[in-house]
Amino acid sequence: MNRRSFLFNSILAGAGYSLLNDSCSPARITGNHYEVPADLQEKMYTAALRIAKNKIRGGPGDPVYKKPFVDAAFSPNIFYWDTCFIASYAKYHPAELPIANALDNFYNRMEDDGFISREYTRDGKTMWPKDHPVSVNPPLLAFAELELYGQLNDAERLKRVYPFLHKHFQFLLTHYRMDDHLFFSDAFGSGMDNIPRYPDGWQDDGQGIKLHNLYPEIFNYDGLSPAWNKQGRSVDFSSQMALFAENLVSIARIIHQQEHVTEYRRVYEETKKAVNELCWSDADGFYYDLGYGKQIRRKHIGMFWTLMAGLVPEVRINRMLKHLTNPGEFWRTIPVPSYPADQPGFSKEGSYWLGSVWAPTNYMVLRGLQRYHQQKTASKLAKQYYWAVAEVYKQTGSFFENYAPDAVAKGNQSRPDFCGWTGLVPIAIFREFIKQ
Repeated sequence: MNRRSFLFNSILAGAGYSLLNDSCSPARITGNHYEVPADLQEKMYTAALRIAKNKIRGGPGDPVYKKPFVDAAFSPNIFYWDTCFIASYAKYHPAELPIANALDNFYNRMEDDGFISREYTRDGKTMWPKDHPVSVNPPLLAFAELELYGQLNDAERLKRVYPFLHKHFQFLLTHYRMDDHLFFSDAFGSGMDNIPRYPDGWQDDGQGIKLHNLYPEIFNYDGLSPAWNKQGRSVDFSSQMALFAENLVSIARIIHQQEHVTEYRRVYEETKKAVNELCWSDADGFYYDLGYGKQIRRKHIGMFWTLMAGLVPEVRINRMLKHLTNPGEFWRTIPVPSYPADQPGFSKEGSYWLGSVWAPTNYMVLRGLQRYHQQKTASKLAKQYYWAVAEVYKQTGSFFENYAPDAVAKGNQSRPDFCGWTGLVPIAIFREFIKQ
């Protein structure tokens, strides 16, 4: 069961999707080059923008969210990391897609100690208990703010949101950082809902933080996953917190606020050192999460957050990229699956995070490759992924929540019209990696 639980088999039939007419040229492969013609590129861009605009909600008539905001709109609730990734394409159309208001929805609900929930109900209440890591999403608000600043150059906004970002950073540092300078998290809270994070064969030992579901009649998160948290260390969350610290340094520099910069830099360097000393497997050339201080040899796309955060030493980049570009692991028909093909439990159809290809994580990988000047690999990934999304759009007229790794098709658990974060592909990835 996942947060977007619904009757997948009925979605397309109920929505009335049909093939596009032949006035749109087909995408094609020429040799090893994935080509999408200009007219299809334009149709996709226009359609994604239209879908995203149709999902704007809130305003004076809303009892809670008083300003219009762009939203994933697959639920009455609002979602933290969905909103942050929407910022990466809404930044190009801020007048049409009110993304700043969407981010402000989370600041407006921040508690005095800096807690911001990963999900709020239509009534503006947290969906998840504050005392359990299921309530915490990838902490990307500072990243989202820098995305907006890069387009709008609005330093006044950064000055206004910086105190919220600093306090939120301190909350996460206080509650989720351990003595080894790594961070623990929850599988569901990580955003990668159904990837198991505990070691194979593990049984609940009672050492984790216990979960009490606030809305069990809506969603009852149970089993082993919510029991596994403090016992482990997460490469993805640790990398995201390092990125958060680095982003705060950048914001502080822009607004001439230097008071906490030394602390941010210290957290970044200590986290980088811990990830590389404790989570790197020299035998496998890859990073792994920890359980009880030992590496859990399970690969997933979350390990590539180390690239975006700049944690990978140059001498290790090529070994990391061998996993990324290996067709037997992450480089499938549609790259990059959330769970690699050599992992037990990998699903060729996707099965949500057990193999599906997701826009936010692919965008994260692209930005990480860009950071390490791996332009050739980034270009190849962007073109192949964009081409596959174009092919499915050509067949269905829609953009999906995720895509199947081993077929040019939507994922088997995937909603249509998902702009939402899949708008990253026809807008942000197009503008940043495809457009000439």
